[in-house]
Amino acid sequence: MADNEARKERGLPYHYDDPAITRGQFQFQDKLYEYNQTRPTQLEDRRRLLRELFAEVGEDCHVETPLHANWGGRHVHLGKGVYLNSNVTLVDDADIFIGDYCLIAPNVVISTSSHPIWPILREHHYVYNLPVRLGRNVWVGSGVQIMPGVTIGDDSVIGAGSVVTADIPASVVAHGVPCLVIRPIGLQDRQYYAKGRPLDISD
Repeated sequence: MADNEARKERGLPYHYDDPAITRGQFQFQDKLYEYNQTRPTQLEDRRRLLRELFAEVGEDCHVETPLHANWGGRHVHLGKGVYLNSNVTLVDDADIFIGDYCLIAPNVVISTSSHPIWPILREHHYVYNLPVRLGRNVWVGSGVQIMPGVTIGDDSVIGAGSVVTADIPASVVAHGVPCLVIRPIGLQDRQYYAKGRPLDISD
């Protein structure tokens, strides 16, 4: 493995324009383009293309178009029952793990890639990547941005418009810029589904 490839795998700054790194990237982007041209009724074609694009795709996943991804989803791992709404962007230079039954709202950005702060390194095309992990049954609201290296715990909810720069634990509601834990998910969420509206569904 070349030096840049080894540095990339270790999460260290590396030259993003090294041909050894970018080899094959356009092929995945072309296949993603093909996916984005499918009609809503072409369900079998979409399932086939997702299996060819993504690293892993569980059962009963649904990915709306358009989808944007640096590597066409090549480094994205979907559990079962995952739903990605329209205009989601996956900067998948490193692995993105999305657990079972996660819901991703429109215009969400999940990024594994960033640039060093030191100016000369950016001039010389340095970048680094850190994996992102979403646990089981996470709900990410519209317009959320999830930054490199973040882990979000099982069952948590990230409010719309948040910028998630640090790990979020399991079973909490979090939102804001930067995204912070607001409260735990608890008994009130079994009693009310939104702003004092009583929940009439029993599990």
